[in-house]
Amino acid sequence: MSLDQTSRYADLSLNEDKLIADGNHILVAYTMEPAAGNGYLATAAHFAAESSTGTNVEVSTTDDFTKGVDALVYEIDEANGIMKIAYPNELFDRNVTDGRVMLVSFLTLTIGNNQGMGDVKNAQMQDFYIPPKMLQLFDGPSKDISDLWRILGRPVQDGGYIAGTIIKPKLGLRPEPFAEAAYQFWLGGDFIKNDEPQGNQVFCPMKKVMPLVADAMKRAQDETGQAKLFSANITADDHYEMMARADYILETFGENASHVAFLVDGYVGGPGMITTARRQYPNQYLHYHRAGHGAVTSPSSKRGYTAFVLAKMARLQGASGIHVGTMGYGKMEGSRDDKVIAYMIERDSCDGPFYHQEWYGMKPTTPIISGGMNALRLPGFFENLGHGNVINTSGGGSYGHIDSPAAGAISLRQAYECWKEGADPVEYAKEHKEFARAFESFPQDADTIYPGWRDRLGVHK
Repeated sequence: MSLDQTSRYADLSLNEDKLIADGNHILVAYTMEPAAGNGYLATAAHFAAESSTGTNVEVSTTDDFTKGVDALVYEIDEANGIMKIAYPNELFDRNVTDGRVMLVSFLTLTIGNNQGMGDVKNAQMQDFYIPPKMLQLFDGPSKDISDLWRILGRPVQDGGYIAGTIIKPKLGLRPEPFAEAAYQFWLGGDFIKNDEPQGNQVFCPMKKVMPLVADAMKRAQDETGQAKLFSANITADDHYEMMARADYILETFGENASHVAFLVDGYVGGPGMITTARRQYPNQYLHYHRAGHGAVTSPSSKRGYTAFVLAKMARLQGASGIHVGTMGYGKMEGSRDDKVIAYMIERDSCDGPFYHQEWYGMKPTTPIISGGMNALRLPGFFENLGHGNVINTSGGGSYGHIDSPAAGAISLRQAYECWKEGADPVEYAKEHKEFARAFESFPQDADTIYPGWRDRLGVHK
């Protein structure tokens, strides 16, 4: 049984509105379940203690100042398993070099040792609130989707859907077929990203494949008269290696260097990798890939933090875009309600599950939609989200198109135009060949989403 720290680390008289108005605390909402035999408030207080100034015994070095920076449980809802903790701003580590705050410190305190305490059966962060005086100490994005729209020659307000893909298969292509796959898609689409495992494999060395991809971009731009975008994976354990990859890619793409985003595996690589890319390459769009996040954010998980929390943290760190799943319209876990993830990172003001967050002009983070999407699934997706100002990377949805990757790319754009016009997709398909052929390319989806399509389009196979 741990020391009862309720009297010091809990104050249920604190008012959330006043805490927010004062702006001196980062607020965090958790779901929490105590281990058998432990009281809810006592466990919550122990959690707050472990997350800030406390230890499991009284220590002789504590003074009145120390008590002034205690994290405090300020609200509990035992019936629903919810606790809220206020963390004084002063608790969080600051850079020696520039006085800014760091996300690693936020995570160390808020989901540090408390995830392994014996009296906590499970605890998961659901939402957090950053007050203005702390928000301004985070980097935030240096580039956003408007920079990509500008490169593509579009309006920088509501520039619309960016049709993208992922080079598939995710591993196993040698340099020439890889670059050819990129070229074939770019004849119809806008944006290609490396799949996250692609880097510098012995059968596809970066210094052989990147010049070919840069050449494919030039040829596709010349042929179509349209700008093209590439998101290159620079993920590496060592920041010198990461920068070496980044520098090589920029040099290789030359006059098209502004058309290159940098993809970083931010969950497995951690906040240091994101911040290194953000600070060393502020002129590049920073593409946060969240591979592995399901280890803690899966709806089945009761520990760690949610996908919503991950996305919100990514905006603070400076991600220009982050994968947000497909909100139940693709192959990954998720639901339509996941649109709050997109809204929180792209809007200047948004209600989260527990807290309202104002971003005070911090650049937005683009929702990147990926995972089993194709032209047939997109109209419903856009209808649920309410807009199409996203990057969508459809691997199978492009390379699985019956005619060609370029036709697959065009079908994706037509799906967006169809939704924008409020048209009936099957009727729209009658006048748009690539979209129509998507029905034949993905017949199972067509049967599920648009029953009766075969008769209406005259397709009988």
